[in-house]
Amino acid sequence: MDAKRKVVIDAGHGGDYDPGAVFEGRREKDDNLRLALAVGDILERNGVDVFYTRVTDVYDSPLEKARMANRSGADLFVSLHRNAALEPGRGSGTMTLVYGEEGIAEDLAESINDELKKTGFKDLGIFERPDLIVLRRTMMPAVLVEAGFIDNPEDNARFDREFEAVAQAIADGILNTLREEGEARSYYMVQTGVYRARSLAEQQLDELEARGFPAYLIYDDGYYKVMAGAFEVMDHAVELERELRSMGFPTVLTYREEER
Repeated sequence: MDAKRKVVIDAGHGGDYDPGAVFEGRREKDDNLRLALAVGDILERNGVDVFYTRVTDVYDSPLEKARMANRSGADLFVSLHRNAALEPGRGSGTMTLVYGEEGIAEDLAESINDELKKTGFKDLGIFERPDLIVLRRTMMPAVLVEAGFIDNPEDNARFDREFEAVAQAIADGILNTLREEGEARSYYMVQTGVYRARSLAEQQLDELEARGFPAYLIYDDGYYKVMAGAFEVMDHAVELERELRSMGFPTVLTYREEER
């Protein structure tokens, strides 16, 4: 990789408020954090700038994690979890969740799944979950990895026995995707306001962020433009535009190509 890239690694759940799935005293939040730190360490040793949403046992809401990621200016977002079935022991394998099966997020999910298969886990595939805030409200391509079922003793044994290989697999999936990305990335964004005065633009920016939207400012040709979202797929931007318009924001769908 010629230019240094940044990846957000999110250890799912955290703190006393949200332990995640629990099975025979084993807490998902602990496995997630251990895995996140291991994956991040591999990425850093390969020249990637890593931003962690947490490095200790603390809780932040999914929306706040999405906001952290958006403020970081990262290229990719990877949230790490363990799965759980409705009936303990019935589920087994790994899967990766995406907002939609398109673009770099799908490529990233496929790459991670392919690498995890090599550790012995069954590959359950890619699933669309547009309802998840960390996938819906992040501005960069985002995935959520379910690294085996925490309520399956065989998956837990493999997770522990092959832990270093699992961390390496996820990191390799990320590194493969970063290497394969083109020199330019194109985005569809929603513009909600154009102002001469930065203070007015920031007022609308604060309003959007308070409602949980991934918003930011662009200074262009003497104007401060308030933008929301950055999607590779136009349909996702159109969906956001409709949502914002229904709330009374004046919206314009825009397109931007970012050079690497």
